[in-house]
Amino acid sequence: MELGGRRVLVVEDDVTIAASIAARLRAEGFTVDVAHDGPAAVEADTSAEPDLVVLDVMLPGFDGLEVCRRIQGRRPVPVLMLTARADETDMLVGLGVGADDYLTKPFSMRVLTARVHALLRRVDRSASVAGARIVLGDLEIDVDQRRVARAGVAAQLTPIEFDLLVHFARRPRVVQPRERLLSEVWDWDVHGTSAGTRAVDSHIKALRRKLGADLIRTVHGVGYALEAGS
Repeated sequence: MELGGRRVLVVEDDVTIAASIAARLRAEGFTVDVAHDGPAAVEADTSAEPDLVVLDVMLPGFDGLEVCRRIQGRRPVPVLMLTARADETDMLVGLGVGADDYLTKPFSMRVLTARVHALLRRVDRSASVAGARIVLGDLEIDVDQRRVARAGVAAQLTPIEFDLLVHFARRPRVVQPRERLLSEVWDWDVHGTSAGTRAVDSHIKALRRKLGADLIRTVHGVGYALEAGS
């Protein structure tokens, strides 16, 4: 599926880096908006309704973590967060507030565009499964409307959290290795990296926090399995 024509918001306070990212994405066929600080980023997300946000953590006004909280609180949108190479905490906290993926600086434009395409392919793949409703015990998932509730209580999930839950729900009680999750949910080409497995673990933790600690079972040394409905 061609992904050109989609709208991407680039949020980066370094004008040179922002211009380079925007130029590369425009060359890939995307419409690109640029913001250089936190308040401008939230305003641009509201006015432009981008299909994806490339978001740096370090921003003036307020930081990228707060930007991510605010835009995800308004509507679910895929977020690719840019973090400092030496600060793993940025990555973990970013995933915790709703980022779908991350890149550490410095990064190549080739890798960035690959991650953008991968995130949008995942969104399209999820959208192509319309009208599906999954019920496992007290867990109810409306795939078409991207809504989830447990014991009648609705939960607000980020795009990657929702897709991860649906992946588990289609294979209840089947153990899913982290590498398979990275491949099939994140659409990553490189598997088994420690950073990748930490990303999986972070999102599992978020699902447990929002839907119950007993929802997903850890199989030590292997991966995770959905326990709802068992």
